[in-house]
Amino acid sequence: MKRDVHATVKDERLILKRRNEMIKGAVTLFKEKGFHRTTTREIAKAAGFSIGTLYEYIRTKEDVLYLVCDHIYEEVRARLQQDLDTSQGTLDSLRAGILNFFKVMDDMQDEVLVMYQEVKSLTKDALSYVLEKEIEMVALFEQIIQSCANNGELEASGPEIKMIAHNIFVQGQMWSFRRWALRKMYTLPEYVDLQTRLLFRGLNIKTNS
Repeated sequence: MKRDVHATVKDERLILKRRNEMIKGAVTLFKEKGFHRTTTREIAKAAGFSIGTLYEYIRTKEDVLYLVCDHIYEEVRARLQQDLDTSQGTLDSLRAGILNFFKVMDDMQDEVLVMYQEVKSLTKDALSYVLEKEIEMVALFEQIIQSCANNGELEASGPEIKMIAHNIFVQGQMWSFRRWALRKMYTLPEYVDLQTRLLFRGLNIKTNS
């Protein structure tokens, strides 16, 4: 269940605006210093307003972390749903889905890194909520792979389809949190191509490359 973050301000548009500013500033700080070493005063300054104004939109620093994680997952899911075609059931649609997801991970690499470093600091209920969003995004890849299986493009059982979907998701995230090593060896297109070929090879699918 989505957590209700209390605000004393009633203007929904202003709440969204201020919280987006807060999230942007917090991501930079959490990346540089970590959640626990960052103060709410620093978050307010990075967002461009006073500490008093900050507390009109949240109650605790943990609220900020929750908003950051929730925002990141919503942004990733929105972009995935915009670009993924779960109905075609072709290898080309699966290949395009992998490419699009990895591009999103590249565009949002700072946010993804912060989320995986700091998500453990969320309360139990908040953690369950944001991680459930990840399961929902993995399910999008399950739908694509299942459609491919239904069309005879590949052979995979239900448990195998779930594992393939999780593997794709982790490979995309890996581009973000192991970029310090991977970028020395591959460009993003090279990384996407290699991971896709390895995936298809594991499924005994012949590729042209």
